[in-house]
Order: sequence, then C-alpha cells, then structure tokens
Amino acid sequence: MTLQRQAFFWGVALVVSVLLLWLLSDILLPFVAGMALAYLLDPVADRLQRVGMSRLVATLFILLGFIVLLVIVLVVVVPLMVEQLGQFIAKIPDYVNTLQQTFAGPGQAWLRDLLGSNLEEVQGSLGEVVSQGASYLTSFLTQLWAGSQAIISLVSLVVVTPVVTFYMLVDWDRMVGSIDRFLPLEHRETIRQLAREINRAVSGFLRGQAVVCFFLGAFYGVGLTLVGLNFGLLIGIGAGALSFIPYVGSITGFVVAIAVALAQFWPDWVSVFLVAAVFGVGQFIEGNILQPKLVGNAVGLHPVWLMFALFAFGALFGFVGLLLAVPISAAIAVLVRFGLMHYQQSRFYDSRFGQPLTDDPVT
Repeated sequence: MTLQRQAFFWGVALVVSVLLLWLLSDILLPFVAGMALAYLLDPVADRLQRVGMSRLVATLFILLGFIVLLVIVLVVVVPLMVEQLGQFIAKIPDYVNTLQQTFAGPGQAWLRDLLGSNLEEVQGSLGEVVSQGASYLTSFLTQLWAGSQAIISLVSLVVVTPVVTFYMLVDWDRMVGSIDRFLPLEHRETIRQLAREINRAVSGFLRGQAVVCFFLGAFYGVGLTLVGLNFGLLIGIGAGALSFIPYVGSITGFVVAIAVALAQFWPDWVSVFLVAAVFGVGQFIEGNILQPKLVGNAVGLHPVWLMFALFAFGALFGFVGLLLAVPISAAIAVLVRFGLMHYQQSRFYDSRFGQPLTDDPVT
C-alpha cells in the first residue's frame, strides 16, 4: 500500500507540473533562460571563488561580461541577420524559378534524352514539389523572422533574464544545500548519486554542444561567405544554431546552401563543389574532433530519441520546451537506467533472486 501511495503521489505531482508548465509557458521564457544560464555559469563562479573572489563579486563579474556580450550581439549581429533573413525570404521565389529552369526547363536536352516521354510528367512533379517546399520554407522563415523580432523586442527577455541569472547564480550553492537537507534520510545517498549522474549528463551535453554549435556557426558562416555564396553568413550561422539538434542543422544547412549555390553559380560546378566542401570539412571536424572530445555520450540518449524530445517539447511548450527538453530527457534516461538495474536485481526479472543457492539443477 505504501508503494501505491508513493506512486500515486509522484504521478499526481508529475501531472500537475506538466499542466503548470503548459499553462505558464508563455511567461516562463526569461525565468527558464535565467536558470539555464545560472546553471551553465555556476562552474565559472566556483572557479572565481577558488582564486579569491567572493560569490557576489564573481557573480557581478560574470554578469557584466554576459551583458557586454549580449549588447554586442544585439547591436552588431542581430540587425545583420534580420536584414539578410528578410532579403533571403524575398529571393526565394527567384531561386525556385531559376532551379526549375535549370533542371526542368524545356531546353534541357540531356534530361529529355534520359527520361524520354516521361519528361513532362517529371517536370510537373518536380515543379510542384519545389513550389510546395518553397512555400513551406517561406512560411517558416517568415514566422521565424517575425518571432525573432518579437523576442528581441521583449523587454522581459533582456531585463528579467539577467536579474534571474544574478540571483540564481549568487544563491545556487545555498539552494542546492537547502534541497539536500530536505531529502528523505533513508534514500538520501541514492538521490544524491542520481542527481550527480543527471548533472554530469546535462552539463556535459549543454556545455559541449554549445561550443560545437558556436564553432560550426562561425565556420560555416565564414566559409560560405568566402566562397561567395549569397546569404552565406545567414545560412552558416543558422546551420550552426540548428546543430543543437543532431543531424538537423547540418542537413538543413547543406540542402539550403546547395540550392542557393545551384541557383547562383550554375553551371559553375567548381563553386557548387566549394560550397559542399565547406559542409564536408565542417562535418569531418564535428564528427571526429569536436563531438568525441566535447560531448561524447554525455546524455546517454540515442540521437533519434534526443531529436524526438526536442521536437515534442518544442511543439508542446514552444521555446521554453526546447530549453527544458535536454535536461528532462537526460534525467528520465538516468532514472530509467536506474529502474532497469533494480528490475534486473528483483524477483520480477528472476524469481530466484534472493533465494539461497542449492545444488539442485533448475528445471
């Protein structure tokens, strides 16, 4: 009966937490972002404390650096990206027409020789697919552009997030200690061990993946710009940011970059190849150097499940869900592994568990 009551209590607590998160998702962004920043910056504050700074001075130093970086991004990077995004949206119809004329136009004799009487059907299908894809992409980018402007214009995100980060960072160790004192005495060590595993998984992934995304965004942006691709900086930084979702950033950036390159450079295959080479080199560096050394198997989740978690939480709770997807998924993964380990050591898995060993063969 005690086990049933505990299961009922934690089940109700989970349902209430999810419901509150869904109801308050529109106002939670600056608070969740502030907590996430405090969590990521806590090791920096600890190191500054070890060199002699007080917690308050270390927090003020970190917050000042964060504000300076935020101002630089808002003043220099964001206006440039918004301008390029608006121009890119306006150019999409022209790119679509160019691609259709290049690969499915009536003057392509090599396609007619290859497909014969099926050419008209293929041209119609290709045109419909390209037009539909362009429509979806235009709609998505328009919403993204409008959403970016809305996010930037929100005073709460710019003002509330640093304030929340400051108070959370100052009191982080104290809050962790307060929570630790309320843990059930009987299960305290088990909960501490699980919390350490969750922290190791979440911090390893978030900090490592943030460095990976920053490097890839800079590499793709600079590389595509140097090879002369229109909107290369926008496409590169976007691909780097989307690299937080496994495979999605690289695939999306590659497809968009190649499509723009074909529309811009055709029939100059050398330039198209250089665009593809930028992504090839970036993927080689990510897969063989950055991911193994910075991220590894920190979360312990298969990339497919991680993608599912990001899309599911994003669909349910918006941008707040994207911030919460990885830590919640990592916590669930640790708890599931813990539960499976205990299951394999229980009578539910092996009815002989806990029974004295005998010489009689098991039948």
